[in-house]
Amino acid sequence: MECLRAAYTEVWSAPQNVPLAATFADRARSIAATGLDLVEATGPSGPLLEILRSFDSIVSWYGANRPQFREAVAVLSLPFRFFTALPPLGCKIHAADYYLDQARSLAPCAHDGIPRIACPPADGGFAVIHPFAASPKKRWPLACFRELARRLERHMPVAWCAGPEDELPGARRFEDLYELACWLTAARIYIGNDSGPTHLAAAVGSPVVALFGPSDPAVWAPRGPRVSIASAPAIGAVSVEQVAGLARQLLEQPRP
Repeated sequence: MECLRAAYTEVWSAPQNVPLAATFADRARSIAATGLDLVEATGPSGPLLEILRSFDSIVSWYGANRPQFREAVAVLSLPFRFFTALPPLGCKIHAADYYLDQARSLAPCAHDGIPRIACPPADGGFAVIHPFAASPKKRWPLACFRELARRLERHMPVAWCAGPEDELPGARRFEDLYELACWLTAARIYIGNDSGPTHLAAAVGSPVVALFGPSDPAVWAPRGPRVSIASAPAIGAVSVEQVAGLARQLLEQPRP
């Protein structure tokens, strides 16, 4: 996103991403609030069309898999440039580099491909465990996370983190992803599956152990100065001892 920054930049996204986008953009809006999600069915409203025509360039991942949406905006001669939202199957480069290549097709950019989110410094002295992921195949068994938590609790408090729909009594939940990111900044160690919060934890600079099963960590692993990966083709084959060992190594490193 930094590579696409202009003199004035807006980011339109899913509602939960708006506070995070607002830390980067001059203005952030939810797609639903603008009515952009209705363009395929009803066409753009007058106010929406006026806003869209005010931009010199519109870079969109939203419309990549929506041919009717692309046709609707093409008829209106709006300045859209569409990019594929996900790397194709068999892609051999990291997703961050894939998106950087897209951005560099529009403007030169010397970014190193490591996502960063700025939050106020904090040290809460606790570990964070996020045991969920979008696909069940990406989820390390909850029993393994619980055993890991018991080991960590000998040294520090353990906080569990979950999404709004995840079933985990007592877990911390955040609707605002920037608030979540800044809470993760305070963690001494974060451990989680291949999921959004895991990437947030890495982006704020927290020590991260990320667990991977069927998805390829060479493409999808979080990037950061203190990220370790535990992976196996079937995620259940990753042992508690392996994850605990990676966490111990990260905890022994001095925190910048």
